[in-house]
Amino acid sequence: MSIRPFRIDVPAADLDDLRDRLRRTRWGAQIPGQGWTRGVPADYLRDLAAYWADGYDWRKAEAELNALPQFVTDIDGQRIHFAHVRSADPDATPLLLVHDWPASFAAFAKVVEPLADAFHLVITDTPGVAYSGPLTAPGWTTGRIAGAFTELMARLGYDRYGVQGNGGGAWIAAEMGRRAPEQVIGVHLNGLITFPSDDPADFAGLTEAEQQRLARLQEFRDDKMGFNHIQSTRPDTLAHALHDSPAGQLAWIVEKFKEWTDAAAELPEDAVDRDQLLTNVSLYWFTGTAGSSAQLYYEMAHDPTAFAPKPRGTVPTGVIATATTDVAIRRFADRDHNVVHWTETERGGNFLAMEQPQVLADDIRAFFGTLA
Repeated sequence: MSIRPFRIDVPAADLDDLRDRLRRTRWGAQIPGQGWTRGVPADYLRDLAAYWADGYDWRKAEAELNALPQFVTDIDGQRIHFAHVRSADPDATPLLLVHDWPASFAAFAKVVEPLADAFHLVITDTPGVAYSGPLTAPGWTTGRIAGAFTELMARLGYDRYGVQGNGGGAWIAAEMGRRAPEQVIGVHLNGLITFPSDDPADFAGLTEAEQQRLARLQEFRDDKMGFNHIQSTRPDTLAHALHDSPAGQLAWIVEKFKEWTDAAAELPEDAVDRDQLLTNVSLYWFTGTAGSSAQLYYEMAHDPTAFAPKPRGTVPTGVIATATTDVAIRRFADRDHNVVHWTETERGGNFLAMEQPQVLADDIRAFFGTLA
């Protein structure tokens, strides 16, 4: 039950090793002129890896992260790492922030200041990710993670609180609402994925924008699920490559930032701050959690309850969806969740806390303000 203070302190030898490995990367050949159509281009990755080795300042990033009060606790046999930023207002609403893969607690760094006056913030690393990893046992499904986070909030003394999640974190947040409706006052989601049923009526009367979102979902399922198939079937095999090669780890993560950030952005760093992106990748590298984070996909793929029909959520739910990237459709969201707040915004993608932190913070405040 103990909650212990935690501070990030990467040994100098690990930092030197990272830089040495990056400088000695053995780069492969690539068919010219393919751009991003077949994955991360070698010339782009070479430049980013060179900056990671000789331009990016990990110690500066480490100090910024350590400015957030951090803690660890053990729940269900697994270490859980989190930042806990208490508001100066003792009556502030407790709010748990849950990230998606391949992000980490560092993805929320830019929303701390605009939220901290109104919320007591609990910012987690998902089990298996960064300092909540590596995993110590199998079975960390979405439901088990939701249960662990519910226990975490109870340990912190919060009996009524909100939850915000994006992408995979949205699944966890919604599940927390289903499991603990007496404790969770509201769930705020971005990067929400909604699925139509087999009923043809689901497709009747869709707006042009909704048809575009449905087409994006289909494209994702048909053309962009390679990472999912690998992580959900052979996470251990993948781990050997990513644990040994920081350039490989960088490519594996940066591809998702290219595909899942604002579609109007030409490069990942046109959507997110390059240093913040590398801070996130560095956390995966220094903690050796490429493999254990991939295990979460294996668990979902082998969890018979993952995609089984679930009762409609009763907790008030807010959704923010972006015009260029999101796939969420309101009628499908209403079917599965008690949606009382829906915002459409022009820019941004799945990593909205990194891409458009003020927009996300404003929407979180607006949603929870209606529940006060």
